[in-house]
Amino acid sequence: MKLHFIGELSELQSGLQLLLAELKTEWSEDGIPVLIEPSSGELEVGYDGKSAYIRYGAKHQFFRGLGLLIQKISGGEQFQITEQQQFDAIGPMFDLSRNGVLTVESFKFMLRKMALMGLNSVMLYLEDTYEIEGEPYFGYMRGRYSAAELKEIDDYADQFGIEAFPSIQTLAHLEEFLKWEPVKEYKDTKGALLVGAEKTDRLVENMIVSISAPFRSRKIHIGMDEAEELGRGKFLDRNGHMNRFDIMTGHLERVLAVTRRLGLKPMMWSDMFLKLASANGEDYYGHETQISEDMSSRIPKDIDMVYWDYNHVEEKDYETLIAKHRPLGNNLIFAGAVWVFNTFGVNYGLSLPATDAALTVCKKEGIREVYATMWGDDGMESNPYIALLGLQFYAEHAYSSSTPTDKALAERVRFCTGIEADAYMGLKYLDETPGAAPNNQKQSNPSKFLLYQDVLLGLFDKQIDGLDMAAHYAWAEGEIASRRKAEAELDYLFEVPQKLCAVLKQKSEIGLELKRAYDSGDKAVLRRIAEDVLPEISLGVQNLRAAHRKQWLSMFKPFGWEVLDIRYGGVVSRLDTASMRLLEYADGKLERIEELEQERLLYSTTNRFTDKGAGWCSYYYRMASPNVFFHVINPF
Repeated sequence: MKLHFIGELSELQSGLQLLLAELKTEWSEDGIPVLIEPSSGELEVGYDGKSAYIRYGAKHQFFRGLGLLIQKISGGEQFQITEQQQFDAIGPMFDLSRNGVLTVESFKFMLRKMALMGLNSVMLYLEDTYEIEGEPYFGYMRGRYSAAELKEIDDYADQFGIEAFPSIQTLAHLEEFLKWEPVKEYKDTKGALLVGAEKTDRLVENMIVSISAPFRSRKIHIGMDEAEELGRGKFLDRNGHMNRFDIMTGHLERVLAVTRRLGLKPMMWSDMFLKLASANGEDYYGHETQISEDMSSRIPKDIDMVYWDYNHVEEKDYETLIAKHRPLGNNLIFAGAVWVFNTFGVNYGLSLPATDAALTVCKKEGIREVYATMWGDDGMESNPYIALLGLQFYAEHAYSSSTPTDKALAERVRFCTGIEADAYMGLKYLDETPGAAPNNQKQSNPSKFLLYQDVLLGLFDKQIDGLDMAAHYAWAEGEIASRRKAEAELDYLFEVPQKLCAVLKQKSEIGLELKRAYDSGDKAVLRRIAEDVLPEISLGVQNLRAAHRKQWLSMFKPFGWEVLDIRYGGVVSRLDTASMRLLEYADGKLERIEELEQERLLYSTTNRFTDKGAGWCSYYYRMASPNVFFHVINPF
């Protein structure tokens, strides 16, 4: 396609050239005339068969308009579209702290997709993955970004009118920094800073100065969520018992003194204030929680509160919890999620309904700033690329007063990413298995625990006993394969899920088969499994690892991959040991296999018998073994 742009293009030139190359579209004098004009705030795009126009109110809107124009013309349509943006700021939050640190080139790729969607904001979640002068252990061997890399990301985003800004931690969630013995003077507990200490205050100031410098934006997220350990370690030893609200607000004031001096616009997660106001001091979603006037009066008002909620699918829940936040008296921002947490896949059965309910209520409640978090909890087996359908849903919601239709969403995600909506949706079946709650809205993650669980120990076998997991994964493998398009730029994203299903169609129920054969004394079956099945599973795991490694190194910095290398290596090693022990037993060299003597128990109260799905586990080391991976003598 050839287009000829007419109008004032100076602020658009560089971004326009990048997206035209992305869309294989030529800027030519003999192309379709496209008039570019400013508007009063709406996005207007149209084509009458001979000429076209894009009228935009903000820079990022132009790039959405460009995408809409090329999409519609390519489809042979004549059209007129008028859109009113529903939020002042909307975009993803990339978790860059849980092993997966996107390369700068990968980040640029995601920014181009965001530009086509019309998203205008991106938050970089950086616990310790950025540089601080004088703190060599901060992000050491973790793939931290240099200031130059962050500036390069910021410059690239600005070409599309996308505001990039950092999200850091100035209180808790700093386990990966505080684990180092040379920085113990900063440590209260395993993950929380020793607040009130002069050295800590200097560290926090250096954090804020360092991370704000590379960005144009004056926004900064200072974290402070899930700080339940606050004041319960060294702080308690030094100061005795103090009210946690007093500790929290005292530290917040010291942090804000820095942001005020630097002219920054801070925000923070809201959960600790709601937890401290709850009856038990722990309940973030408690419908009975009340923010008192005294609490509200002592919370600084020059910081925005970010209400995060990833689980609810009913509008009434968001309405109630937003109302619970209002007495804080602070401007309210909303953060939802595309569920790539703690899995190899993405839970679209939960993500899309939760997003729809949340954004519908945010529009009614006048919340003007919205983010889609994509956490990489426990190692980042997943990735933000497979969340593109979820981001597209956020974008389409942002330019409509109502819920976008499935048809509109499918057309847009196909154009913006080159992948069909159904192909993205198929990835939910990695975890939406037999035994899952409807749409997996109770968050089962069998794709992860069934891969990593030991075949002899069978920690999750009771969870899946009676569920036809093998058949499910065989079906899911075929579904993923059938929707792949070799010519699509992002087709490689489906290689890992497809190979994972190939492994799980054999491995998911093998522990149950081993236990049945052992209990019945069928050594022939045990020998067959040892000689044929387990080696075949091992080969499948090695193929999966190779595909995953190739994918990882194309997206992320290499730091962090060693964690998954070790996990895959553990699966292969344990399969080898299982084969050896089974053969020794079948040959009469072992009197019994003690692991198979053990009764299988339910892993947890999260199971289908309690209507909570097929099961959930948050930590690899608990999936792999019930025994000690590490022993912490003093967690503080």
